[in-house]
Amino acid sequence: MKPQSDEAPGSGKSDRAKKVRVIACGMIAREVLAVNAQLGHDHVDLKCIDANYHHHPERIAPAVERAILRARQEGYEHIFIGYADCGTGGALDRVCADHGVARIEGPHCFSFYIGNAEFEAEADEMMTTFFITDFLARHFEAFLVKPLGLDRFPELRSTYFGHYERALYLAQTDDPDLERKARDAASRLGLPYQRRLTGYGDLSAALAAL
Repeated sequence: MKPQSDEAPGSGKSDRAKKVRVIACGMIAREVLAVNAQLGHDHVDLKCIDANYHHHPERIAPAVERAILRARQEGYEHIFIGYADCGTGGALDRVCADHGVARIEGPHCFSFYIGNAEFEAEADEMMTTFFITDFLARHFEAFLVKPLGLDRFPELRSTYFGHYERALYLAQTDDPDLERKARDAASRLGLPYQRRLTGYGDLSAALAAL
């Protein structure tokens, strides 16, 4: 005899209970989808939070908490947070602990792309590094230049970036067009350019465990 269910046929709630809701920063949405495709995952449902919250990290933890509560209401039992700490000062960890969910390890996406252990080993050099990812190379004007007002007040460049010693492009993909854009971004910021092909780093292992 089949077990009885209170769910109406076709309600989808039982299916959602078996899936994993990944609540991720919009900055890594493309990468999460790419890794899941590589892994052949068909049980992961991605929900993204506005990438612009990186300019306002105090908004990240409350937004993630709202997304967790919404996912629970929708019937998701398994939830994973696609954020590192990302400047929340531990607030995101408190939200995760309150709701019994895990997040990607690391202080920020630059660290887990490089690999958290490797990033920590190079911590001194990283302190004066400005990081460019595929996302930032792709959206440099809209995500950085305009919000900081550099298109209107280019003299602010030294105020924002004067303490950096290099721009390091952490390339998730080997894309010549994105590398050109990353070089242009470094030049616009007046910083020496370097590139490191990281792939997806620790993101791959985190998603493989779901």
